[in-house]
Amino acid sequence: MRAVVQRVSTASVTVDGEVVGAIEEPGLLVLVGVTHDDTPEQAAALAAKIWTLRILEGERSAADEQAPILAISQFTLYADTRKGRRPSWSAAAPGPVSEPLYDAFCAALTGLGAKVERGRFGADMQVALVNDGPVTLILDA
Repeated sequence: MRAVVQRVSTASVTVDGEVVGAIEEPGLLVLVGVTHDDTPEQAAALAAKIWTLRILEGERSAADEQAPILAISQFTLYADTRKGRRPSWSAAAPGPVSEPLYDAFCAALTGLGAKVERGRFGADMQVALVNDGPVTLILDA
């Protein structure tokens, strides 16, 4: 699994003109990508890592602050752009594999005590955010 984690002041995700997930206070926006050999255990480990990362103001974690998390699935995190100009998506797991792992990631965060907002899996989403810092990290499980 791969995650891009951004410290945000606010963030939201809209699908077909409807806001389906939003955080209105400082927290984390997490873009989550899944590859073919990822497991539920990796999803849980990645969730725990993100929940305890000390990247909020004052070197505090989302767990310390009970900060909300907006989690959005994003298969494009596994794009391969080494050849030509058209990305290959072959490293991204297909929906039937990746959706349960995205769900497991979100469930693991919730199980840790996180307030989790979500995007809509497989939808065309518009994401709005105010990146605070900016602080952006890439994590691989």
